[in-house]
Amino acid sequence: MSVAGVGTIELEAWVGLLQTHHRLVQELDAELERTHGLTLGEYEVLLQLFGAPGRRLRMNELAQAVLLTKSGLSRLVDRLERRGLVERTKCPSDLRGFHAVLTDEGLDLLREAAPTHIAGVRRLFLDRLEPGEAERFAQVWRRLGADAEAPACGADL
Repeated sequence: MSVAGVGTIELEAWVGLLQTHHRLVQELDAELERTHGLTLGEYEVLLQLFGAPGRRLRMNELAQAVLLTKSGLSRLVDRLERRGLVERTKCPSDLRGFHAVLTDEGLDLLREAAPTHIAGVRRLFLDRLEPGEAERFAQVWRRLGADAEAPACGADL
């Protein structure tokens, strides 16, 4: 059976990807929130800033990196700023623009949270793969263009 020209196996692959992504994100988010008071989205912002030159990114670049709208990122950065984890500074080259900058407190929390997140990714995803599947997944994501130039889940923290 097919739906709109998509075969059963293809539909199962697509729906499986969506459901698995949703479940993993929910579980990783809940674990970070429970353990460190940090959402997965907040963790991702801190991680992107950690990997950026000078631990800073223009707000629009950061929004693109974490797949949020500018207004969604602005609200998230507001929360991080109130907690002292991120600060905004004027862009010297464009006085209308702002950088988000990772603070020392933000770096400390990122370093605390990274082992929890990495362990969760391993437990919920990597440990469930058969030998060679992680490499095959990585090849597929690269081929599909999903291999962003972002630091790994917490590499070198």
